[in-house]
Amino acid sequence: MKFLLKSKLFIVLLLTVLILIAMGVTAKKTDSLKWVESAGNVIVTPFQAFFTFCENSTSNFLSNFANAELLNKKNKKLQAEIDKLKNKNRELTQFETENKELRDMLNLKDQFFNFDTIGANLISIDLGNWFNVFTIDRGSRDKIKINSSVITSQGVVGKVIKNMPFSSKVESIIDSESSISAIISKSMDYVIVKGDINLESQGLCRMNQIPIDLDLSVGDTVETSGIGGIFPKGLLIGTVKEIVKGNSELERYAIIKPAVDFRRLQEVFVLISKK
Repeated sequence: MKFLLKSKLFIVLLLTVLILIAMGVTAKKTDSLKWVESAGNVIVTPFQAFFTFCENSTSNFLSNFANAELLNKKNKKLQAEIDKLKNKNRELTQFETENKELRDMLNLKDQFFNFDTIGANLISIDLGNWFNVFTIDRGSRDKIKINSSVITSQGVVGKVIKNMPFSSKVESIIDSESSISAIISKSMDYVIVKGDINLESQGLCRMNQIPIDLDLSVGDTVETSGIGGIFPKGLLIGTVKEIVKGNSELERYAIIKPAVDFRRLQEVFVLISKK
């Protein structure tokens, strides 16, 4: 009996010692594993960080590229819409201009009821930047005659100096050969408006025979007088741009800026007397 008790006690003690030894060994192995794991982490962590950075950078680049491509498509679409709106705006502006010209033309017809009004297009010009002499696509078959008045809704252009069956040549008021009897609108004083060889390259003309007692100012308007049988009375010629004084009042003259832009002429109207 005692032997059995001693045996059992021995076995319990042996098992206890073995368990303690096993626990000690396990604890030492865990510390070693932790050290190895820590060392591994020190080596591996920079590589992991590098690969993570590369992955994030690549992902960001692809994302930005996709966004840029999307924005580029949107910009192209918006630009196409802007171009379309610009074209519509140009068309509307052109329509407004044409409507204004038609309204002005109707007013001219009412004003000059003794004349037939024939529209014409410019088809050629003489050498130079200004339309001092040019050709229109209307001629004798359209009842256009030499000395017929040529105008736009803005004012006087010139007169026909040569007519052919299908075209006519027009001399504008800025041409050095041109001369028109005119009046100052505010005072009704008579003057002469002539083309000048030194001014025609600037699209300007000259006013001579200014009365001594005429109080002339820059900005005064000049109209056709109706004298001479070519231009009807009351057509706008232009405005006084500059007054040049000579040695005496008799020598002064004025530079006239025509109401018509002689660089941008495209269409004109020819007045044909009904008489």
